[in-house]
Amino acid sequence: MNVLQSMKMAWKQLKASKLRSFLTMLGIIIGVASVILLVSLGNGVTEEVDEQMGDLGSNLITVVNSSVNPNDKYTYDEVMKYQNIDGVKSVSPELSGQVNATYDYKNSSNKVIGTNDQYKAARSLEMSEGRFLLPIDTEYGQKVAVIGSTVASDLFGFGNPIGETIRLNGMPYKVVGVLKEKGASMMGSSDDQIFIPISSAQRLLKDTNVRTIYVETKSAEDVDFVVNTLESRLAIKFGDEKEQEKNASSAQMGPSYQVINQQEILNAFNTISSTLTTALGAIAAISLVVGGIGIMNIMLVSVSERTREIGIRKALGAKKRAILLQFLIESIVISVCGGVIGIIIGVSGALIFGSVAGISSGITAGTIIFSFVFSLCIGVIFGIAPANKASKLRPIDALRSE
Repeated sequence: MNVLQSMKMAWKQLKASKLRSFLTMLGIIIGVASVILLVSLGNGVTEEVDEQMGDLGSNLITVVNSSVNPNDKYTYDEVMKYQNIDGVKSVSPELSGQVNATYDYKNSSNKVIGTNDQYKAARSLEMSEGRFLLPIDTEYGQKVAVIGSTVASDLFGFGNPIGETIRLNGMPYKVVGVLKEKGASMMGSSDDQIFIPISSAQRLLKDTNVRTIYVETKSAEDVDFVVNTLESRLAIKFGDEKEQEKNASSAQMGPSYQVINQQEILNAFNTISSTLTTALGAIAAISLVVGGIGIMNIMLVSVSERTREIGIRKALGAKKRAILLQFLIESIVISVCGGVIGIIIGVSGALIFGSVAGISSGITAGTIIFSFVFSLCIGVIFGIAPANKASKLRPIDALRSE
């Protein structure tokens, strides 16, 4: 008997008991679908984070002044001195607070950010219309504002905001630009934010302490040098680590500052994400093993039910190898059919989830191939024992079976 004949006979056996065959496949179907869905989900989330972080660039450094000590202040002039560091392309301070924005009879509560003209490039902001802040706006403390798309919609509806005057906590600001809609991200959404010159924000918010600084380097190779230089200067300003620990212990304060390397965050996240994705895939693969046990169980039952058939075939000259091949192929056919159905369900589920969540489906050819090959191996491994049992039956004993 050749392989093709064995496959035809295996298919006939599956069709002869459709319900039992489907229930046997169910473990493989669930296992394959779970592996594809969970691994694709992990890949999709990783791709989304990579894209969001990549928009900001791998050469972006964030300095956060987290001190609660009122004496640990950062002024705008102090911040801008970092532009003199070798390898630094731009420096963008951020002074933020919550304000009440009004236009005509409409009002909304929004986050206002005081910054300079270099902030747009550092945070990868794009203009929908108008312009962003200019150096002259910061220099003279101009009362101009760039608003996010949501702010524009809330205050102006379908009207054109450019040139109109809005009031922030009662102070008039002329709208000079509207940002393109960006949506939510790990770094927050710019859609519901208002950007004004930092010199003007200091008066509006009655605060001169810059809490966040974005430092963009000329290239990714300059990041380490700039980080080390920043940490040295910060240590001088805020005191050495021992002094910080002493202050933190006595005043129950955290570290005075943090220097965050964008690329290090991305690398750390990718490592964690990869580990979790692998773990999820391994957990899902356990159900494939359970499905394999189900196949072996049903095949052993099938051997018992068809003992007389095996005896007749052997009496007519069927060789041990032919019997083994037949039952092994039946096991493989069950496993492969289950694998194909599982792949269809898993891919469909990943596509639907990606569409609903608004992220990449994360489906890769490698995941599909791995799932299919794994299900095939399950069929071979768990089909060997029943096939071997069938091939070793003695014709005389098999023919005596009722």
